[in-house]
Amino acid sequence: MTQKRVEDVWPLSPLQEGLLFHALFEEQGTDVYVEQFDLGLEGALDVAALRASWQAMLDRHASLRASFRQMAGVDQPVQVVMRGVELPWREEDLSGLGAGAVAESERLGAEERARRFDPAVPPLLKVLLVKVGPDRYRMMITLHHILLDGWSLPILFRELWACYEAGGSAAGLPAVTPYREYLEWLGRQDKEAAREAWRRALAGTEQPTLVAAGDGDPAPAHGHTARGRAAAELNEALAELTRVSGATLNTVVQVAWALVVGGLAGRRDVVFGATVAGRPAELPGMENMLGLFINTVPVRVHLDPNLSVAGALAELQAQQSALLDHQHLGLTEIQRLAGPGATFDTLMAFENFPSGMRGQEPAGERDTQPAGETVELPGPSGLRVLDHAAQESINYPLGLVVSTIGGLGARLSYRPDVFDAGAARAVLERLFRVLEGMAADPQGRVGRLGVLGTAERSLVVDEWNETAREVASGTLGELFAAQVRRSPDAVAVVGTGVEWSYA
Repeated sequence: MTQKRVEDVWPLSPLQEGLLFHALFEEQGTDVYVEQFDLGLEGALDVAALRASWQAMLDRHASLRASFRQMAGVDQPVQVVMRGVELPWREEDLSGLGAGAVAESERLGAEERARRFDPAVPPLLKVLLVKVGPDRYRMMITLHHILLDGWSLPILFRELWACYEAGGSAAGLPAVTPYREYLEWLGRQDKEAAREAWRRALAGTEQPTLVAAGDGDPAPAHGHTARGRAAAELNEALAELTRVSGATLNTVVQVAWALVVGGLAGRRDVVFGATVAGRPAELPGMENMLGLFINTVPVRVHLDPNLSVAGALAELQAQQSALLDHQHLGLTEIQRLAGPGATFDTLMAFENFPSGMRGQEPAGERDTQPAGETVELPGPSGLRVLDHAAQESINYPLGLVVSTIGGLGARLSYRPDVFDAGAARAVLERLFRVLEGMAADPQGRVGRLGVLGTAERSLVVDEWNETAREVASGTLGELFAAQVRRSPDAVAVVGTGVEWSYA
C-alpha cells in the first residue's frame, strides 16, 4: 500500500467490525460472509461494455474500493479507500460443452467463492462471466458482505445496466452520495443515550434464548432453505389485524416468531436478533448510497399468556418505537451491556427493499428464482435476465426472512446439523398457524394461541404423556407373601454384611 494510492481512511460501521472479526478469526475454510450472486443472461451481450461497466462501478463508488486493516497507532480497525483499483474479471467459454455447461459453470462459481478474500487487499468483489451457449451467459458476482447490504444490490445493478447501455460509461449517472457521509452521521449519534435505551429495554433478561444445544456461539455452515407463503385469506386477515391494532406487519410477524422461538427454547421472555435497515431518513441521498448500513439488534418479547394479542402487539410496537433512534449501536456492545440474556441464536429480517433484486439477509443455500416470479430484476435493453441465484452460508441455526412481495412469504434458512428438513418445515407451519390465530382473534389471549399442529399436539399430549401402567392388586402384606412363594431363596434384605432371604 503506497501513500499515493490512498484516497481516504474511514472508520467501520458496527456490523463491519463484526464481519471483519469473523473474516480474520476464521481464517480456514469458507468465509461465511462471502456471497455470490449468479445471473442468467440471454441476448447479444457486449462483453467489453459489461466489463467496462463493472470497472466504472468501482471507480464511481469509493465503498467498493475499501480494504480493511488494523493500522499502527490506531486503536480501532479502519477501512482504507484506494485509488486505481482494478476489477478482478474472469471469462470462460463453456458453450462447447452443451448440456453440461451450466453444471460446469456452477463448479467454477464454487471455485471462485472458495477462494478467500484478503480483507487488506481491495477490491473484495470479483466477477466471473461464463458463456454457456449461443447468446447465453452466467454472470457470477462474488463479494464480501462487509461491502454491501441487500438494499444496495438493486442500486448497484440499476447503475450497472445504465452504464452498460451507455457503452460502459458512468458519465450520465448522477453524482454519488458517498458512504463516508453515513459513517460521519454514525459518529455524531449520542452513544450514551443509545446505551441507556438498550439497558432499559433488556433489563431483567437473565438467560439466553437458544434453540440449539451448546454455548450460543454459532458456527458458520452451508444452510438449507424452507419456504412458506400465506394464503389469500390470511393476507386479508393480517391486513385487517394491522388496521385495527395499529401495529405494523413487521411487529405482527415478530410476535408470532417470538411464540415459535419461545416454544423451541422453552422460554416466555424471548430474545431474537433482527436485521434493521439502518438507513437514516434524515441523511440526504441515503436511498441511493452503496454500502453496509444494516445492523443486527436484539428484539425482546415478553410472552405474557394473559395478555391479549392486541396488547402484545401494542407493547412490542411501543418498545420498537422507543428504540428506533438507537438501532445504530453495535450488537457486541448491546450484549455487553445487557449480559447473557441478550444472547440468541435465531435471526429475523423483514424485507423492505426498493424494487429490483431482493435482499439477502439472512443467508441460506443456493437460492434460485426465475426472474419475474416473485421479484423484479430488469436487465438492460437487448438482454434478458433469465433467473438469478444467491449462494450464501448461515451463521445461526435458524434465520427467517419475511417478504411482502405478492403477499406474505417466508424463507427459513436453517443449519442441517441442527434441524432436518422436516423440522424446518414444521417451524414454518407453526409460524403461519400462529399468524392465523392472531388474525382470527386479536382480543384472544396470547396463551391460547396454538403453536402446535394436530399431529404435533397429539404426539406431545397423548403419545409422550401416555405414562399409565398397570398396578398389581392386593395389600402390601399379600404382595409380600406372593413374592415369598415365588422366590423363597432370593435375597430380600442386606445389612451390616448379612443377607436374609424371603424364607
